[in-house]
Amino acid sequence: MIEGLGVELMSILMLAALIIVLMFGHPIAFVFGGVGLIFGYLLRGPSVFYMFTSQAMGTMDSGILVAIVMFILMANLLVKSGIAEDLFEAIRYLMGPLRGGVAVAVIVVCMILAACTGIVGAAVVSMGLAALPVMMKYGYEKRLAAGTICAGGTLGIMLPPSVMLIALADLTGLSAGKLLAGGVFPGFLLGGLYILYIVIRCRLRPELGPALSLEERAAVPVNARLKLAVKSILAPGLLILIVLGSIFTGVATAREASGVGAFLSFVIVLIYRRFSWRMLREALQSTAKSVAMVMFIIVATNCYTAVFLDFGGGKVIMEYMVASGLGKWGAFFVMMLFIFILGMPIEWVGIIYLVVPIFLPIVIKFGIDPLWFTICVAVNMQNAFISPPAGASMFYLLGVSKGTLTTADVFRGVMPFVILQLIGLGVCIAFPSAVLFLPNLIK
Repeated sequence: MIEGLGVELMSILMLAALIIVLMFGHPIAFVFGGVGLIFGYLLRGPSVFYMFTSQAMGTMDSGILVAIVMFILMANLLVKSGIAEDLFEAIRYLMGPLRGGVAVAVIVVCMILAACTGIVGAAVVSMGLAALPVMMKYGYEKRLAAGTICAGGTLGIMLPPSVMLIALADLTGLSAGKLLAGGVFPGFLLGGLYILYIVIRCRLRPELGPALSLEERAAVPVNARLKLAVKSILAPGLLILIVLGSIFTGVATAREASGVGAFLSFVIVLIYRRFSWRMLREALQSTAKSVAMVMFIIVATNCYTAVFLDFGGGKVIMEYMVASGLGKWGAFFVMMLFIFILGMPIEWVGIIYLVVPIFLPIVIKFGIDPLWFTICVAVNMQNAFISPPAGASMFYLLGVSKGTLTTADVFRGVMPFVILQLIGLGVCIAFPSAVLFLPNLIK
């Protein structure tokens, strides 16, 4: 037993142990679970096993997490069937005459996919396979292409039906509908900033993102482009309208809407004649792997956090924040900075289940709106996907680039988009009324 060391020292040791072990590159679930188990056993003895069992059962008993499973399945059905690639082809012809038009098409398609899927990996992999070869064919700068695909893909975790926002609803007890509505303004803001950056940069340096050639534009007349766009967008648009409309109007809960969305995705696959048993098997296998990974991390992080809070670590941090003299906004920015730094080596699941239970009581103590704070956390977490050295989106793209891109290309390509994400976060902090406008409309 090491109870005599004091709560302050134990808090430091437990956080330091977590960070040090993570730096060795071990799987995040095993790190959180292992460190939590060791410290829990040293502090509470064999009773820690009952604590861990209770945390695991509590996680599995959470009904809202069913929505994560259904939305991931919905995403995989749309991606594995090739519907996402068709959507990109239609949008890129519409944007073709514009300098940087293919890159803009990537962002637009990623925003549409985000509203259909709620996850990052599906959009990054899909656009990496469909858009990267096209961008390389037209002479796009590799760094611009890599940054565009990685940043566009991260919108899948911001725009509803975001899996991360659903997880945050489960964690905080806040309304899932309000949180999903709160993701709309930041999601469109970030997408708009990406498009503006691409257009301005390609306007100043046309060689970075050339427009489609006159010959290729002539090969597909305007009427044909419009018909192709309508055909490709109609079904995903209807899916978005039904799923999000049912949540925002209160007709269905997020869990119910996710089940409807998964079913409608399967119907869309049948209507587009993309069904095959191989496609279905791949979609189910990919869903099972993703869900297993997310749930394993959630359980492990919950166990670590339970031990940390059990011996008073959260209370120590709260008392320090209150007594530090930082004030409301000083404490807020310290928390945002801490989350931003954690986003570099740790995946979003681990971060939110580690910091939110610790930070939320501090937020309430300072009188900060917990809904607005939670949405700001979600915006900040966008950086976890594209911040070197461990941003997941970068490695998704490297995995499907087939040697076209180097690690340096991707790392350097995402940096301007990291800055844009921070600008977007700044806007959300400066204008909370804009962030909360849609959530406040939901009863």
